[in-house]
Amino acid sequence: MGSFIEINDTLQISTDQGFPKELDYAQHKIKPFTAEDFKDKIFEFKDKPKIRIYKLPPVRNFLVQNIDGKWLYWGLVHIVEIFHDNIKQTTSGKFKIIYIYTPEEMKQAHKLIDRNKETNYLEVI
Repeated sequence: MGSFIEINDTLQISTDQGFPKELDYAQHKIKPFTAEDFKDKIFEFKDKPKIRIYKLPPVRNFLVQNIDGKWLYWGLVHIVEIFHDNIKQTTSGKFKIIYIYTPEEMKQAHKLIDRNKETNYLEVI
């Protein structure tokens, strides 16, 4: 019998799972955030379904906000800690923001990285 482990390069989480409340898209369009704004801050995510492995620093992972099933690409993170709950089959952990896309880069990111129009948050607003 085998086991299933998903290898990810994208941390796609909702606010309930720990997406940083500080990152607000409407605010970002007015006065863009930078990674420097969060330089020494460590964020936590929790209860992501399935056991997942993320790329380890110094390799980046994409940070994506899941908003009602639509994806908004925010930038790049380093995953600094991972916890697997093998009973619940969930992944939790901690991450550090290393780069935040400008609003213009956010518009291009989904087109260049994902290319799935059904999940593109910016196609909706």
